[in-house]
Amino acid sequence: MGKVFESIDEGLAAWIAEQRMFFVATAPLSADGHVNVSPRGGDSLSLLDDHTVAWLDLTGSGAETIAHLTENGRICVMFCSFDARPRIVRLHGRGRVVLPGDELFARVEAEHPGHIGARAVIVVDVERIADACGWGVPVMEFVDERDIMRPWAEKKGPDGLDEYRAQKNSRSIDGLPALRS
Repeated sequence: MGKVFESIDEGLAAWIAEQRMFFVATAPLSADGHVNVSPRGGDSLSLLDDHTVAWLDLTGSGAETIAHLTENGRICVMFCSFDARPRIVRLHGRGRVVLPGDELFARVEAEHPGHIGARAVIVVDVERIADACGWGVPVMEFVDERDIMRPWAEKKGPDGLDEYRAQKNSRSIDGLPALRS
């Protein structure tokens, strides 16, 4: 049923590109810390090579992924097929945060025009690639993207986004450092 892959080959890359969303799981080192799972999507994922993925990390109400990756780098990215063919693919690896001003940030941002308010690019060096049946995932139909973040970010503007990030994204819910002001 499940298969472990040597790399993200052309077929797997094409399947990943078809998925409208994915989930990101991280955790702090502390046993008392909170495990975090975040949904991602909206044409933000780039396949950099057969062992590296990256996505635009848009401004949000928290910064758990950034804080956890900064602390320990552990990450799992999960894709689920919600169409007729069931499948789950997990990418386990080490993640890092790339900030505006870096060439890699500019590259990923250019690959996904139309997003406003990207605070970082998350890069994952993939160490393990595996799929699973996905039989427990329901069949669902995609309706549309939500057009909420872009107008929100436009209304805030660069200074407002900086202020919001300083208030909401400087520390994780467990108090770990995240984005610097």
